[in-house]
Amino acid sequence: MMPHASARAGFWIVAAVFAATMAYSTVPTPLYPLYEQSDGFPVSLVTVIYSAYAVGVIVSLYLFGHISDWFGRRPMILIAVAISLVSGVMFLAWPETAGLVAARLVNGVSIGIMSATATAYLGEVRAVAAPTEKPAFATSVAGAANLGGLALGSLIGGAMAEVLPDPLVLPHVLFLVLLTVALVAVAAVPETVARPAKAPRYRPQKLSVPRANRSIFLVAAFGAFAGFAVFGLFSSLIPTFLGGEFEDRDHLLAGISVFAIFGASAAGQLALAGARLRTQLTVAVLACTVGLMGVATGAILVQIALFLGGGVIAGLGVGLLFRGAIGTSLAIAEPGHSAETVALLFLIAYLGPVIPVLAVGAGLSFAPPLAVLLVFVVLVLAATVSAGLIMRRRAAP
Repeated sequence: MMPHASARAGFWIVAAVFAATMAYSTVPTPLYPLYEQSDGFPVSLVTVIYSAYAVGVIVSLYLFGHISDWFGRRPMILIAVAISLVSGVMFLAWPETAGLVAARLVNGVSIGIMSATATAYLGEVRAVAAPTEKPAFATSVAGAANLGGLALGSLIGGAMAEVLPDPLVLPHVLFLVLLTVALVAVAAVPETVARPAKAPRYRPQKLSVPRANRSIFLVAAFGAFAGFAVFGLFSSLIPTFLGGEFEDRDHLLAGISVFAIFGASAAGQLALAGARLRTQLTVAVLACTVGLMGVATGAILVQIALFLGGGVIAGLGVGLLFRGAIGTSLAIAEPGHSAETVALLFLIAYLGPVIPVLAVGAGLSFAPPLAVLLVFVVLVLAATVSAGLIMRRRAAP
């Protein structure tokens, strides 16, 4: 029998596995131009490939995100890692366009299971390891593992593509090894859920809209949707925009750019973790405004520093806006239904990398990239700022 790790060690094992699984989901981002060259598909198809990932996350969250409540945290983490390994094998064995779509869909399923389960697992394991500690520490580590992993994956993929041979092979091989080690490590983490003698009848994740505060919930969900659309655009198309509009095909730069955007989002949430919701939303509105205007201005003036700097500032704002949307949803949820309300918020948020990003991809098939980008920025700016201001007005002073 494999020895079990202590709860304290198990907490950090789960955090590391969480981060590694999330990181693998963004490794392909700086590699998309190479896949375009290899397979000869148009840039608009990149958005389809990326959106397949988001669809996988949405379906997974709805169908499987809550199963660990009775099936167990550790088994679901193991399943999530195993599914991620399957997606890695698909990337290597089936690098054609259809294979990329399928691999991203499968990878999204892994992320949906992992993000829901690992967040709960970290809170429970930490409660055993440090019973007198406030839950905020575990929540902050979960957020850092989530967004930090997304940031690191693009950086690793870009660096390997720039300095090593076989850029469409070695990054996947590296993560196949890391995720295999993760399987072994997670098997040693103590379980925190007592499985019932008889498993309950399966049903999909129950979703709940607060009846008395439906309008403010819709505003919060709309803000989360618009914010995730920004993440989706940069995660799917930033290498293409850098290579086309700015004529810079440095894969490492593409990886660093996505790393900085997600990193700014994570850093902002950690830095303002103790601030009032109203303060967080104020910073979110200002950062989204300044950042998105910087993105548009940098694109018009062909100033790459301004374009990427605006993206980083916008990433900071989007992270805080999403945190504010969660805070708003929890504040207005009906008693006993907070998890169902937040689950619905997440599902709506993950539509952001699907519908708007697919629309951008369709626009790129008949309009210049600059025009498509500017239309997108104007719409998202209006959505994020208006949602942030309405939530701020409703937040406690």
